[in-house]
Formats: sequence, C-alpha cells, structure tokens
Amino acid sequence: MGHAHEPSQTHSHSDGHSHSHSHSPTRAGAAFRWSIALNSGLTVLQLLIGFAFGSLALIGDALHNLGDVLGLVLGWGAEQLSSRPAGGRFTYGYGRSTQIASLVNGLLIFSAGVVVVVEAIQRLQDPVPLIAGPVVWAAAAGIVINLLSARLFGHNHQHDLNQRAAVLHLLTDAAVSVAVLVSAIVVGATGWLWLDALTAIGVGLAVIVSALGLLREAIALNLDAAPSHINLAAVEAALLELPDVQTVAELHVWGISTSRTALTAHLMLRPGAQAGEALLEAARQRLETLGIRKSTIQLEWASAD
Repeated sequence: MGHAHEPSQTHSHSDGHSHSHSHSPTRAGAAFRWSIALNSGLTVLQLLIGFAFGSLALIGDALHNLGDVLGLVLGWGAEQLSSRPAGGRFTYGYGRSTQIASLVNGLLIFSAGVVVVVEAIQRLQDPVPLIAGPVVWAAAAGIVINLLSARLFGHNHQHDLNQRAAVLHLLTDAAVSVAVLVSAIVVGATGWLWLDALTAIGVGLAVIVSALGLLREAIALNLDAAPSHINLAAVEAALLELPDVQTVAELHVWGISTSRTALTAHLMLRPGAQAGEALLEAARQRLETLGIRKSTIQLEWASAD
C-alpha cells in the first residue's frame, strides 16, 4: 500500500436507519413479556405434574422451561438496555448487552441439558412408576405455549441473535414437549418405565446440541467477530468495485449489538483521483445493502511512484 500524498478524508456514518426498525423493539418487548408470563405458568404446571406423577422427562422439560424464563428475562432486559442512547463512557451505547445476554442464555440452555442427562441416567438404573395421563396433558400444554410464544417474535428474529436465542429456547422446548408426550403415551400403553428416562436422555442431548451452536455464535460476537450473516469477501468486493478504489485496508466489521453491525475501512484510491462525498455516499449505500448501517471510511491516495 502506498503512502498518501494528498489529505485523507474521513467519513463517519452513524446508524441513521435505526428509526426504520422502530416497530421491532416494540414487538420484541411485547413478545418477551408474554413469553415470560406464559412460560412461568407452564414451568410451575409441569414441575407439579412431573413430581406428582413420576415423569423425569416432564421434569426435564420443566427445567428447560425454567431456563427459558430466565433467558427470556435476560433477553428482555438486554433489549431494553440496548435501546438506551449512547452517553458518558458508553460511546457505542449499550447494544453489547444483547450479546452478553445471548452468551448467558447459551450457558443456561447447556446447563439444563446436562442436568437432565445426568438425572435420566440415574433414573434408568432405578425406574419409578409413571402415571401417563396428566403427563400427556402437561406436555401438550408445553407444545402449544412454546409454539405460540415463538410465533410472537415474528420473522425478524433471524436478524437479531438475542431474539433468535429466545426463539431457539422456545422451539427446542416445544420439540422436547413432543418427545415427552409421545414417551408418556407409549409408557401408558406398554408399562415400559425405562422409556421415560431414555426419552429424558434424548431430550437433554438435543438441548445440549442446540446450546452449543448458540454459544459458538455468542462467544464469537463477544470477541468482536464479524456477525455470521455478514460476508466479509462480499463487503471487500463491493468496496473494490467503487470508482478509483485500488485496495481496501484496515477492514474491520463487528457487531455493536446482536442486530446492529459496524465497519471501519481505509480505501486506497489511484493517484490523482477526484473523490469525495459522492464516493463515500456510494460506499455507504453498498454497505447498507449488505446489512452494515454504521460505517467509518477513510480515503487515501496511493503514491504515484
């Protein structure tokens, strides 16, 4: 990369498009509130029935639901905090709180899965009687409530890891409830008490696998990795396609929150190129189409040597 022989220009573009998503925090807040209320009631119901009628699989489902509730509370709090304006030492605002919540959520889901597997292995060695009827109804309630709660978040949750973590909680638990329901029906028909414990092991392993994927992404974001939906090669290619741009240097892309992405870059221009606000505006527009709405771009002119 050559040295600059002309004054460089720096362009900072703040997230001026955040207002276009103003409906999202409102919907997300309502989804978090209703999901917390519904899953709190479901957790209590499943724990009572699980202990009363001897279903470890249902107790495991309830423990995962309890993780749901704690995770949803964390996610909701982070969602509220991330909407606060930047100020004082927090010059980027509080968006990182949603990434921290996603990480804690992943740990909660993983821990719940481990607890269920350990308890189920112990239950395999010492089966206990199971009354299937109430367990079936409690599992059915779990399916309905978790699917309804997930639907409250709508389709935009895919673009926000914090909301995606919440929906993953809910969909995983709906799948867990399906397994518990089928297991209870079979146990009631056959008397195979070991099937409840075996189902609980499968449930726990499924929960652990889902948690690992979430943890990988949450850890990456907390280490300032580029969000998984951002294609770095496409970002660099889009900048290189701009008029008079020879190279792209110091390209950094990271998540300010689980839904907002920032970029800084140096664009090295050919010697004598006439560039200014028009080039910066073109760069901004290209980056927006790739999901980056906050960018700081510095223009430099390569040496004619």
